[in-house]
Amino acid sequence: MNEFLSLNQSLQNSSENEATNFQTGVGSFLVPEGILSASKKLKDVINRTPLIYNLNLSKKYQCNVYLKREDLQIVRSYKLRGAYNMMSSLSAEQLQQGVVCASAGNHAQGFAYSCKKLNCKGIVFMPVITPRQKVNQTKMFGENYIEIILTGDSFEECAEVAKQYTRENNKIFIPPFDNYKIIEGQATVGLEILEDQPKVDLLFVPVGGGGLAAGIGTYFKFFSPQTRIIGVEPVGAPSMSEAFKAGHPVTLSHIDHFVDGASVNRVGDITYSICKEVLTEMHLVPEGKVCTTILKLYNEDAIVAEPAGALSIAALDDYSEEIKGKNIVCVLSGGNNDIDRMQEIKERSLQYEGLKHYFLIRFVQKPGALKQFVNEVLGPTDDIARFEYIKKHNKESGPALVGIELRSKKDYDALLNNFHLFNINYTELKKNDDAFGYLV
Repeated sequence: MNEFLSLNQSLQNSSENEATNFQTGVGSFLVPEGILSASKKLKDVINRTPLIYNLNLSKKYQCNVYLKREDLQIVRSYKLRGAYNMMSSLSAEQLQQGVVCASAGNHAQGFAYSCKKLNCKGIVFMPVITPRQKVNQTKMFGENYIEIILTGDSFEECAEVAKQYTRENNKIFIPPFDNYKIIEGQATVGLEILEDQPKVDLLFVPVGGGGLAAGIGTYFKFFSPQTRIIGVEPVGAPSMSEAFKAGHPVTLSHIDHFVDGASVNRVGDITYSICKEVLTEMHLVPEGKVCTTILKLYNEDAIVAEPAGALSIAALDDYSEEIKGKNIVCVLSGGNNDIDRMQEIKERSLQYEGLKHYFLIRFVQKPGALKQFVNEVLGPTDDIARFEYIKKHNKESGPALVGIELRSKKDYDALLNNFHLFNINYTELKKNDDAFGYLV
């Protein structure tokens, strides 16, 4: 306890403008300062979100699983912590100049709420493709203190316009992750976890740009150095994983944006330098697995998690043997999940679980061919979830696109056996095929 208090005091007494190398029993690592002062700034601004023991996950994995519920934050994600901490650190003159951010989601909402709280004018740049729900949420949290400008067909294009506007108009840019004040604010998630559960064996943290992982990881390296910290990314956006491999941040030429809260082309220089020191390892989770996790959380625990929020929990299956009998914490980073996405989430989950398959089927042109397919080729619990004929250029009917949903993964082999038994002329569409993206 004395060591804990001493380290807390060292953070409080340190300069707020620099980062310092501290030496502990686990080696030398970079520590963004001001974590405790950030906690004080945020005390009357944010919700101190609960660390909740999850009975279902604990029984499944035979351990104690706790969820840090940042989906219950005021803006339904942790992003408010970093945005407010940085903005409240600006001088009155700087706030008067006005602040700018670029974001398609959670950072924009945290930024907007901070503008209202600090009574300053903010401009939010969002891509043109941003869902209307996210635009409306940002307006709701910022009210009359913000202006929203829709520009660019991607986040990268939008961010470039936002930074150029910031320079030309002498305003202050509030980045989503690569800033010490942002990281200090996100680190308060770790402070709260250890206050509620001092003994954590494994900690699972979602990673996008790296601000949350850098902040929480830093705090844990001080006060719980024995904890294994697992950074979790989606397979389609492995920016931090690739940076670890290369030894420096790299720019990915293509990423899957589905897990939008954790999908960036390039992690931050600052966040990478910290994460490489404080994270035990990086782990990748398929997007389909994330979708399955979202549905289970909703159906079993009535928790609405966004894809990035479910990442840490989705990783547990891959660590099932290592976590038995231990105290596990998963950071559920946000719950801004647009209900319009649920059909896509279900679709991706079914495909990942091997329960939904798509085929191009060339039916024999004879009476009763389709009836025979339904009554004899399909199994008793197989269901046609989609059926449409593909039109040829000459407007004649081509093959039929058939989506088949199975009750059990093992029914797949029986279905293919029936295809061969009844001489069905078919082509299965695989997810990585060009035809799949075009037709499905």
